[in-house]
Formats: sequence, C-alpha cells, structure tokens
Amino acid sequence: MEDKELNVVDHLDELRKRLIITVFAFLVFFVVGFVFVEEIYHFFVRDLDVKLVVLGPSDIVWIYFMIATVIAVAGTIPVLATQIWLFVKPALKPIERKMTLSYIPALFILFIVGLLFGYFVIFPTILNFLVELSGDMVATNFTADKYFRFILNMTIPFGVLFLMPVVVMFLTSLGIINPYFLAKIRKYAYFVLVVVAVVISPPDMMSDFLVTIPLLFLYEISINLSKVVYRRKLKKEKEWEEQMGYDEENQD
Repeated sequence: MEDKELNVVDHLDELRKRLIITVFAFLVFFVVGFVFVEEIYHFFVRDLDVKLVVLGPSDIVWIYFMIATVIAVAGTIPVLATQIWLFVKPALKPIERKMTLSYIPALFILFIVGLLFGYFVIFPTILNFLVELSGDMVATNFTADKYFRFILNMTIPFGVLFLMPVVVMFLTSLGIINPYFLAKIRKYAYFVLVVVAVVISPPDMMSDFLVTIPLLFLYEISINLSKVVYRRKLKKEKEWEEQMGYDEENQD
C-alpha cells in the first residue's frame, strides 16, 4: 500500500514538473510576442483600406495581449507535446516511443498551417463577402477590437482542427483508437464537425460551407493516416515480438 502511495506521489511530482516547464515556456513566448506585437499588428492591417478605430483606451492593450497570447500558444504547442511525451514515456514500449516522438514537430507545423489556411484562404473570402453584402448601404468601418476578434475566429479554430490528423495518428500508435472505429463513427463525427463549423463561422451559408468542407476533408485524411499507422504498428509489433522471442531462445 505504501509503495502505491509513493508511486502516486512520484507521478504527481513528475506531472507538476511538466506543467511548470510548460507554463514557463508559455510565459517566455508571451513576452517574445509582446516585444514584437507592433510589427505583428501592422502585418495584419497592411491590406486594409480603412484605418481601424478604438472605442476606449483599453482596447489596444487588449489587442496587444490577444496577439501575444496567440504567439505564446503557437510556440508552446511543441513544448507541451514534448512534456506530455516525457510524462508517458516510461509506460510506452520502445517501438511506441519512437513512433510517438516523431509527431511532436508535426503538431507545431500543422497548427501553423491551419492558422495560415484560415488567414489566407478563409478569412479574406468571408471578409470580402460580408463587406460586399452591405454594398453602398453603410459606410465600411472597423473597430480594432472586432476586426481582430474576427481574425481569431477565422484562424484559431483551424489551427486547432488541423491537429486532428496528428492526434489521430498519435492515439492510433498507442492503440487507443483504430481506423475501423473512426470509419464506424463517421456519420456522428460529420455531424459534430458541421456543428463546429456553424458555430465558429459567421451566420451565412457561404461561410458555413467554406468552413465545413475542409473539416470533413481533414477527418477523411485522419482515417487514411490512421490506417497507415495501424498497419505499421501491427508490423513493428510483430517484428518486436519475434525479436524478443529470438533473444529468449538464445538465452536459453
């Protein structure tokens, strides 16, 4: 009983250590983002024909914090993934350690790709559509607060959702899910993704359609990648078991 209690305490200490490292990394990246926040701000407003306005002195501070937070989240993702991997590493087989370690850089890359897709594809398409929808009825003017909120709504969800293929591959390599399960729940997953698309996109059919299609496409990619990882996992596990059996025979 005491051994089990000590084991739990050791695990909690290890978890606390991983969380502290992750939080520290977030703060470091947040400071870096805040240092370069003015350059990042000018990048986002470079193509605007109108100048953004603020309705209060605190608005610009909130925008700066928001931009720095996005930078911090992007930079912290590989650190968080590494800390999670180090935490579960003792419970993994040697083959699982090698397979899961390779997914850490992919998480960061896909998150950035998702942000870029949202910003360069989804964001301008929907923004132009909504601006043209008003026509000459109203004067086009944006507050900095609402403009950057709109950018976040069009980019952050895609950054997170683009992680789906890597997360699926990671869970498949650990044996938690498999491609057959993903195919079985496809219709339920589609329903959830459609709901997510409607929630994160502006309230019009075109926006819903533009956001939904990439999400469904990502799910199908996830299933196919899961199949590849599942077959490779079964093959390597068989080779590992054969190697272990061969070593035991030689020891006998």
